[in-house]
Amino acid sequence: MVLSGLNWRSLRPWAVVAVAVVCLVAGVLALTHDSRPAHADPAALPHTTVEVSASRCGRGWSAPAPGVQVFDLRNPTDGSAEVLLEDPKSQAVYGEVEGIGPGTTRELTVRLGKGTYAFKCVPDDADAVTGPTVRITRGKSGPAAAPVSEHDLIPPAIAYQKWIGSGLSDVVRLTTTLRDAIDGGDLAAARTDWLPAHLEYERLGAAYDAFGDADGAINGTDAGLPGGVHDKGFTGFHRIEYGLWHGESASGLRGPAADLVKSVTALRDDWAQTRMDPAQLGLRAHEILENTVQFELTGRTDYGSGSNLATARANLDGTVQVMSRLHPLLATRYAGLSGLESELDRVGKTLDGFGHGGTWTPLGQLSHRRRENVDAAFGDLVERLASVATLCDPRRTV
Repeated sequence: MVLSGLNWRSLRPWAVVAVAVVCLVAGVLALTHDSRPAHADPAALPHTTVEVSASRCGRGWSAPAPGVQVFDLRNPTDGSAEVLLEDPKSQAVYGEVEGIGPGTTRELTVRLGKGTYAFKCVPDDADAVTGPTVRITRGKSGPAAAPVSEHDLIPPAIAYQKWIGSGLSDVVRLTTTLRDAIDGGDLAAARTDWLPAHLEYERLGAAYDAFGDADGAINGTDAGLPGGVHDKGFTGFHRIEYGLWHGESASGLRGPAADLVKSVTALRDDWAQTRMDPAQLGLRAHEILENTVQFELTGRTDYGSGSNLATARANLDGTVQVMSRLHPLLATRYAGLSGLESELDRVGKTLDGFGHGGTWTPLGQLSHRRRENVDAAFGDLVERLASVATLCDPRRTV
């Protein structure tokens, strides 16, 4: 997985969809159990223009009605704002749109039924304002989710951080074994030892942002380096992978191997003083497999070992570790949780079929159909995990 140097081009991709089906992907708060299809053209649905401002939050919704509908959220102010449609008593959220820019209008598509609703406007750098309460007396609404606070996320973040610490100790042990094989001139053993060490590191994907510059030294690629694979700045696992599978001598690999052990040891020793941001845990669950699709399933990080599918499996393991910590929070908020967990297990078993006694089928040797199936399975997981990221994104309520 490659996260170092990421410019967060997709920090919240689920929150900037032009036609926001509640701005949550994969059915968390999307339209369900309605006679209209979830992909119905918003232009054919009833529209209500609602103002987004501190002084007139929610104004314009004067004729509440049940059913699938679109709110045109208009921001007349000179600052951006986030808007939530919620139950004013429980604060359960039915829909959310982030980053409504000044002077712009964004759409929010929801299905509403019997209940009470209010818009909450959360301007940048200002207190949240709740608009008038609106009551609908009939019909069945779409699902809602109680907001998650940073306080809710602290226990799972601490548990996950402890797991990372133990994982880093395993990375140090395995990379030391790899280094020793190279030092002894046994490159056949080194090729065998390289994959377990690399996969152990890849399982720690949700912590990469907290690793800082260390991740680039440990798991970076040659992308952007003037000298490519021969650049002195090309270090870590992939530097050693390139050498092991391209005929480099043991003497040429001793330095990179020693540097790798030094880097992972320093990271392990520093980890006890590192503090992961609890608010980022759900996002990381999504980003792990998003990057798997971008880098592993395209073969962009293959430097000779042909182990992209093994890395994808390790990334999946890392995602499962994050999800296990988030499960208590999601159990009452995400109706699709059991389906997601079952799909993670199913895809894992599919990938296991490509492993054979420590060796893995290279990505390029998959049939066209099997590669399409793997891509589709991961694409589905990424979509579902976007919902996890959204539900675990702490919302401003004041």
